[in-house]
Amino acid sequence: MNKTINIKGELWDLSENPVVMGILNITPDSFYSVSRKQTEKEIIDRAAQIIEDGARIIDIGAQSSNPRSPLLSANEEIERLRFAMPHINREFPDAVLSIDTFYGDVAKCAVEEYGIAIVNDISGGQIDAMMFDTVANLHVPYILMHMRGMPQTMQQLTEYDDMTQDIFYYFSEKIAELQQLGVCDVIVDPGFGFSKTVIQNYELMKQLDKFQIFELPLLVGISRKSMIYKLLDITPEASLNGTSVLNTFAVEHGANILRVHDVKEAVEVIEIMRQLK
Repeated sequence: MNKTINIKGELWDLSENPVVMGILNITPDSFYSVSRKQTEKEIIDRAAQIIEDGARIIDIGAQSSNPRSPLLSANEEIERLRFAMPHINREFPDAVLSIDTFYGDVAKCAVEEYGIAIVNDISGGQIDAMMFDTVANLHVPYILMHMRGMPQTMQQLTEYDDMTQDIFYYFSEKIAELQQLGVCDVIVDPGFGFSKTVIQNYELMKQLDKFQIFELPLLVGISRKSMIYKLLDITPEASLNGTSVLNTFAVEHGANILRVHDVKEAVEVIEIMRQLK
């Protein structure tokens, strides 16, 4: 199955070559405290580490999806980007960047002003009704994630008739809508940790290979999440081993992109799995 995305005119074939997306949080309140980068030096050092450790993409987030974090406006997100992006673009002009946002205005600013190549929307276009049109006009790959409600309310919305079927129906509808608008490159993200209980996350992970039905690249983001640390009764800081176990399972069952805090370890997972195949 051919799974390709167009990154600024370069065709990436992810079908046999999964890649790592490294997380760069320019926030003061992300759930994993070590990932919070706010000064110029912290931002540059983190971006350098992500690249050095072997990630192909840097995912920049200016708003935390932590349920305990306040909701920022698009303008507040853009202010954070205006501080961080000149430093990143100056130091790493060839880096492939994605923007983690659910606001169309933030996506537009990131792509048009700072050359960001991918839009990563945890809300699947539900928070900002203009997001799909915006991405279609920007002609960039779009990461479509499953979530219900807002980050602040998502964990109150975990009742499903049939979770897997509901999620597949959600993706079928939204992929059709995006394709009708002319969005050529859609990446599917099941949304682990979003509007799902710990048990539901593992049920969904067991169904991961079924996402091949969409014939689109599949992103998995489980790095240090509560599905690991709550199950094992540990902390996000102690969840690297669990993250690597789930990343290994994900690659074995069709993941094409791993979104992680710990790039080196995820790159090693992919390399070992490649050798086994």
